[in-house]
Amino acid sequence: MRSRLLLSLLNTRLNNGFVARKDAKAFIAPGRADPAKGMGSSKSESCREDAAVEYVYCKGAITELLKYGPRDLHAAAKTPNPPRVLILVIPGNPGVVGFYKTFMWTLYQAFNQRYPVWSVSHAGHCVPPDTMDMVEDASLAETEDVFGLNGQIKHKLAFLSEHVPRDMHLVLVGHSIGCYIILEIMKRDPELKVMKSVMLFPTIERMAHSPQGKFMTPVLCKLRYTAYLPVFLLSFLPERLKFALVQLALRNMSSLDTIAIPATASLINVDCVANAMYMGSQEMGLVVERNNASIRQHLHKLIFYYGATDSWCPLQYYYDMRRDFPDGDIRLCERGYRHAFVLDAGEEMANMTTEWISDDLRGL
Repeated sequence: MRSRLLLSLLNTRLNNGFVARKDAKAFIAPGRADPAKGMGSSKSESCREDAAVEYVYCKGAITELLKYGPRDLHAAAKTPNPPRVLILVIPGNPGVVGFYKTFMWTLYQAFNQRYPVWSVSHAGHCVPPDTMDMVEDASLAETEDVFGLNGQIKHKLAFLSEHVPRDMHLVLVGHSIGCYIILEIMKRDPELKVMKSVMLFPTIERMAHSPQGKFMTPVLCKLRYTAYLPVFLLSFLPERLKFALVQLALRNMSSLDTIAIPATASLINVDCVANAMYMGSQEMGLVVERNNASIRQHLHKLIFYYGATDSWCPLQYYYDMRRDFPDGDIRLCERGYRHAFVLDAGEEMANMTTEWISDDLRGL
């Protein structure tokens, strides 16, 4: 019963968008065969060129990085033709970068591999490699509340400070709660050279009052501990069985991007689930009023893309944004994409994003 509850919870959260000290060390994952290949339709074939996957400590917590292009921007800055722009993806919750591989690869190819495209996971939303732990500095992680929403914002600021040169131009792409984090990043570090911020299915206000929020608030705030034991037990399953469970949960998606299978299977880990649900519980309590001051200040840099059937961001939120910011670039999806677009529309969303930011990148 609890296993079925967990699968139902994962399915619901994924389909709706669940879904600093200096880094002491980094781990670069070697290439591995993808167990998802051969399972159903494979949009992920377009991602044959493997991205660099790295694990680092940031704010004392394990962090996964997915990179297309140069792996070290500080070193690249010293080359004859250094990259001038970084496209950085801030994920939703759970903040698993593997979900964005198709989206990122498509963006990277669209600009002829001219601009690096990176994504940074949320702290503690990835399974550490054998040589690393979930937390390197427990006291720092606890003091900073790094797994909480505010801690995750500071985590992204610390990542930018450590890994991205200050003179690097940025295109920030946020998904779901990643959009809230981006608005906070721009507010807290106004000296960042942000050229454009693309807000995809933004959860930036009244989360607990949305249709999905009303359902998920008691689950995340009061019942999340009941999920830990079944997740712990499921975590002992062989990888193939984990993949089969994920396929069962997502079996009704005819156009499922197979990169979502290993990304979802990685969440069958009690620490990852606990950290994601803890962050989610804080989202329900903290993401209440829209940050109109930051939006107004940076309106010319912002693009908002709302879903027409998004139960995290109902249509009224889109209409309210259009009313309050009539001069803003605020768009409504006309293609029926779900909140968790990474499951089946990563390529399509990347193609649209390319169109939106091309003019800003022209000439750089």
